[in-house]
Amino acid sequence: MVKGAVAADVFVVGGGPAGIAAALAARQHGLTVTVADGCIPPIDKPCGEGLMPDGLAALERLGVRIPPTDAQQFRGIRFLCSGTSVEAGFPSGCGLGVRRTNLHRIMIEHAERAGVRFLWHAPVTGLHPDGVLVQGKLNPARWIIGADGSSSRVRRWTGLDSHRHEEHRFAFRRHYRWMQRPEFMEVHWGDGCQLYITPVGAGEVCLALISRDPSLRLEPVLQQFPDVAERLCGAEPGSSERGAVSITRKLVRVCDRRVALIGDASGGVDAITGEGLCLAFGQAELLGAALAGGNLTPYQSGHRALARRPAIMSKLMLTLDRHGRLRHRVMRAFAAEPGIFARVLASHVGEASPVDLAANGFALGWKLMTT
Repeated sequence: MVKGAVAADVFVVGGGPAGIAAALAARQHGLTVTVADGCIPPIDKPCGEGLMPDGLAALERLGVRIPPTDAQQFRGIRFLCSGTSVEAGFPSGCGLGVRRTNLHRIMIEHAERAGVRFLWHAPVTGLHPDGVLVQGKLNPARWIIGADGSSSRVRRWTGLDSHRHEEHRFAFRRHYRWMQRPEFMEVHWGDGCQLYITPVGAGEVCLALISRDPSLRLEPVLQQFPDVAERLCGAEPGSSERGAVSITRKLVRVCDRRVALIGDASGGVDAITGEGLCLAFGQAELLGAALAGGNLTPYQSGHRALARRPAIMSKLMLTLDRHGRLRHRVMRAFAAEPGIFARVLASHVGEASPVDLAANGFALGWKLMTT
């Protein structure tokens, strides 16, 4: 509950991973920070629960390390489509599957040690020239960070809702107790949907479905994936099925004079990339430096630059989602030349330059013509 109005350099609206990352970045620059959220932790969100190596590196730069007992490593990505399979390891490091509630708890504990002040079960009801209103009470702050998700009220209150592009897809997630320990995060491609299998702990996986159909659910869609259904036979569910909306959105602006948006509030790429949290952690680093410098303008340009690579990868993968014949040809090309897939994965996790990405595209195009 709100215990009283305490002035802060930075007030973060939204206590999910993006908001906590922003708070940690601000604290690294010596700023005082308050975070408010209407929920009570740990906050869950249906997602694939996989962190890529670049996302883990950004999180560690914020000072957060996930204990091995709370997560499960995976060493790369495997694509599977109509009997064709291709896989590649990450160029360096491993990915990490971690339950969203575990990630949230770990980040809160670290932020509390870093001196972040939290207000839980404390909805922000409006903005004020001198700060924010929490349940109608003024909390003074110089800077305000909107980390309140894809339906951000802060974005609406500040007139930053204008966008150049918006597209919706739908995701559903469930956990299973599965004694196998997959070495790879698996992406199974079906007609109009993708099924993700991510190891998130000893003997547990996260099964996530993404599609354009809001009525599509995990159990019925398994008919498209008999191999997965067979592997799941007898596996005990570890959670109930939960859904969320995956929004691709590009905003015109993500900040004004004293308000900045971060995470899903600031736009986003389709969940097909698995880069949502990585983007938020990178944005937090940029935002912390901008706040310390007393000028949010660099954050606007940096935010746009940070989104370019995930946006390109999202467009490529969504093209495969829409065009089944092209997807099958690309999968055959990857299987015939696994090095191309490995280089695409390196580009995806930020370990290849834009020139390398263009070269990969040329190599893939040539393979498509000759396969």
